[in-house]
Amino acid sequence: MPIDSGNLALKGLDDLFSTEENRQEEQREQVQQIPIDELYPFTNHPFKVLDDEAMTRTVESIAQYGVLAPLIARPRPEGGYEIISGHRRQYAAKLAGLETLPVIVRQMSDDAAVILMVDSNLQREHILPSERAFAYKMKLEALKNQGARSDLTSSQVGMKLQALDIVGQEAGDSRNQVHRFIRLTNLIPELLDMVDEKKISFNPAVELSYLDESQQRDFLEAMEDTQNAPSLSQAQQLKKMAQQGDFSYEKAFDVIGQEKKSEKDTVTIKNETLRKYFPRSYTPKQMEEKIIQLLDAWQKKQQRRNER
Repeated sequence: MPIDSGNLALKGLDDLFSTEENRQEEQREQVQQIPIDELYPFTNHPFKVLDDEAMTRTVESIAQYGVLAPLIARPRPEGGYEIISGHRRQYAAKLAGLETLPVIVRQMSDDAAVILMVDSNLQREHILPSERAFAYKMKLEALKNQGARSDLTSSQVGMKLQALDIVGQEAGDSRNQVHRFIRLTNLIPELLDMVDEKKISFNPAVELSYLDESQQRDFLEAMEDTQNAPSLSQAQQLKKMAQQGDFSYEKAFDVIGQEKKSEKDTVTIKNETLRKYFPRSYTPKQMEEKIIQLLDAWQKKQQRRNER
């Protein structure tokens, strides 16, 4: 009987240590091999996955070496996993023909998942203005939600300012710049695409974001009809018209059709255009001197012709 008691005591001790070991094991994140078709993109993922040169290189690397950095995902209530970090790797792996991917599975709240998704993607070298705009907006809302839960006595404005500071500090932007990027999310898709394509500059685009949808569509039509992109001063003029209730397609056409001061004062000839007419050995300075010399000769020729 004493022996049995000893066995029971030992067994209980083993169970105790085993349970603690299991707890620690559960706390450690493990990489799992998840079927690629069970991985789904993050809801409203603001970052584009493009078939560009960088993607081609990623596909080639994955085909040769596999996916070296595991994805991060969380379980979906309806089954499968929602990717938090690794959308480009999953897409490249599909193109490379992989069937499973290494994934760290985490249980995360919606707000925590948004913050991690945004922060992991903002590390990329090239980010489009539209991507940054929607990423900042999503992170700001997530931070405000977290603040609302932890401090119900805070005013909404106070939380918003605090959240803007956090978004800016962690992304290397000022609070004001974060706010200006988020303004871009008010642009209609056609205008936002033009910002990404650098057909409309960032600062004028921020001003245009204060126009409502109907006014933006009138502006877009005026821009297409005049074949002009707005300057900052023109965009500010259009914004003021909209705020005063004095905006129309005709007035937008008049404003956007104005010749810009920079266009009056500057003539630009692309370097590749000039290179067709000069030896490769010519420096830009030598090309400029030669152009002036030829223009002087042309001017004198015109003067002699006029004197006849």
